[in-house]
Amino acid sequence: MSIYRHKQGARLAEAVVTNGLIFLAGQVPENTDADARGQTENVLAQIDALLAELDSDKSKIVDVTIFLANLADYDAMNAAWDAWVPAGSVPARATVEAKLANPAWKVEIKLVAAR
Repeated sequence: MSIYRHKQGARLAEAVVTNGLIFLAGQVPENTDADARGQTENVLAQIDALLAELDSDKSKIVDVTIFLANLADYDAMNAAWDAWVPAGSVPARATVEAKLANPAWKVEIKLVAAR
């Protein structure tokens, strides 16, 4: 079994690939001044880029966990999600409220995709 660590740093890798699956680290917004929809759109764009680097795409996502700092942002996050997720290829998904590491983050998304 091979394991590939993509964009590995001292603390974490942005993704780990093994057995035909891609495990992304939690992706967080770069645009911390944006609202929940804008932050979600930013995170989804980062996910698109990482998956493309690993010869995959959003149609191959199998499992997603979305962490929201405040569940009041659920509808705004879903507006961005619904515009992004491919019809007919929606993954299993959970959304939870959690205290995120940076108070400016409204959303963090972690997922598993096939290669």
